Amino acid sequence: MQSRIGEILDEGRRVVEDALASLTPPLGTPPAILHEGMRYTLLLPGKRLRGILTLLTCELLRGRREDAVPFAAAVEMVHAASLILDDLPSQDNASLRRGKPTLHRVVGEANATLAAVALLNSAFGVVQSAEGPKDRVRGRAVARLARAVGADGLIGGQVVDLASTGKRIGLDELEYIHSHKTGALFIAAAELGALAGGGRARDEAALAAYAKNLGLAFQITDDLLDYTGDPETTGKDAGLDRDRTTFVNLCGIDGSRRLVDELIDSAVGALRPFGRRGSILVELAEFVRERDR
Repeated sequence: MQSRIGEILDEGRRVVEDALASLTPPLGTPPAILHEGMRYTLLLPGKRLRGILTLLTCELLRGRREDAVPFAAAVEMVHAASLILDDLPSQDNASLRRGKPTLHRVVGEANATLAAVALLNSAFGVVQSAEGPKDRVRGRAVARLARAVGADGLIGGQVVDLASTGKRIGLDELEYIHSHKTGALFIAAAELGALAGGGRARDEAALAAYAKNLGLAFQITDDLLDYTGDPETTGKDAGLDRDRTTFVNLCGIDGSRRLVDELIDSAVGALRPFGRRGSILVELAEFVRERDR
């Protein structure tokens, strides 16, 4: 199982990264510092799990991968923009991202902010100009992506997260933060793949349920890695969130792992309507389960 999912993730990563490189203006394109900033975080080596999820959900529904590739790239552009903003001195003030200095340490805070906005703008442009999907599908995809970014998604979650810094919060509020900061884009990734694959409403609902649980499990494993991981392995600052309530300091390491197991089991359960066709997504869920081990 591990070798199979490893090969699938490696191949999907190459597809997504090739698309990102081709869809972003090359270095030196005026204004040069803006495009340097856009490419810097976007093209740093990463898991590309959200973009891969878009590809896999499309293929699950027997859609054409080429129709899903622009949507996958757009999801990764949004994710990169969120990382740039999250790392800013006014937010988390991080120094390391994917093993490299954070963007604001390379091009300055103002240019990093503008690069993040430019990536968000590009993401919607990529969806709207995708050649394969029909106009109706592209319109729905834009709406889904906008919902994931806005007050009901990444931005809303970050606002509540910042407000909770230095405070003790409960499990419900913590789940709210991460279902928005992390889960919303996982859900959008699955929904965009379903749209590209011509899925029906019930397909989209099942895949959204899968992605919701997967995204929250992914965040909890991130918390576990923050406590137990080596920055040289994880590629980011360790302990940066320890002045905030996390799943680990709220539930403990063992409790967090049990919660991951529950979420992964729920994610896998959401795939039952697809039968054996859902096996790859089951393997993806198991991959997320094992990240903290």
